[in-house]
Amino acid sequence: MDQTSDMSLRPGSDGWLPIREVARQTGVNPVTLRAWERRYGLIVPLRTGKGHRLYSAEHVQRIRDILAWLNRGVAVGQIKQLLERQQSVEQIEPNPWRELREQMLAAVERLSERQLDDAFNRALTVYPPRTLCQHLLLPLRDALAARWQGQFGAALEQVLFESWLRNKVAMRLYHSNRQQAGAPLLCASLGAQPVDLGLWLSAWLASASAPVEVVERSVPLAELGLALERLQPRALLLHAEHGLDKDCLQRQLPRLARQLDAGLLLVGPAVLLQRAELTRQGLLLAEGPLQALEKLALAGLLATDPEQRP
Repeated sequence: MDQTSDMSLRPGSDGWLPIREVARQTGVNPVTLRAWERRYGLIVPLRTGKGHRLYSAEHVQRIRDILAWLNRGVAVGQIKQLLERQQSVEQIEPNPWRELREQMLAAVERLSERQLDDAFNRALTVYPPRTLCQHLLLPLRDALAARWQGQFGAALEQVLFESWLRNKVAMRLYHSNRQQAGAPLLCASLGAQPVDLGLWLSAWLASASAPVEVVERSVPLAELGLALERLQPRALLLHAEHGLDKDCLQRQLPRLARQLDAGLLLVGPAVLLQRAELTRQGLLLAEGPLQALEKLALAGLLATDPEQRP
């Protein structure tokens, strides 16, 4: 597509969309869209006489094609030739994620929050949250968990990494919530750990499509019922790192589910440990943040069209 400027073009005329609307529809933030344009030439929008970017339906489809390649682990710098030549994934070079994970692992080992932040920020400008979670943060979390088994200094590294990631995601949620409207998704932890990474990553992924409220420390489930009354959320996402006791499974979770007009989604390792009993309760279940995003979308709880939002 040629990059042209038309003084008569305005957002909404003849189907042209401003960058904020394209970000809302695709989940790719404006900073990333501009990086894809300037650094990689992946998308070339039209410009108004004042220089504002306008995107067509074809642009939106191209963004979705880019996301499909990213979700298969392809480096952003390789995608333009794939789109132009229709190459298969088997023909491309190895993906870049291992090197980036190693950089971040080294930063954790050095206890260097600044190096950790710099490495992540570089990736954040060109990759959307789902891709970063799938190919960087979740594998990095698993690699660190293995590293920390019985190692001297593990507690120190864990506090550094978890505090950094919690603060990073909380800041992203703060800005995202100010661009969203409608009923929030309420996310709460059922664990006793100081930082529940699965909870924060699940909340971050959902925040592209809905406002998100996070209860990051475990509270009595009866008090979560109070939160449901006051916030009237579109859904409740509970993250459980460990198995749940009998009273929680058979009485408290079903009671919470009955309070919701939409649904209750239980996410985390507890789903793997107690799937049969949880399935009998009729709850939505997801093993991790990526599957949680898919389940919420399939249930219509994260609709991209504001008129479809609960």
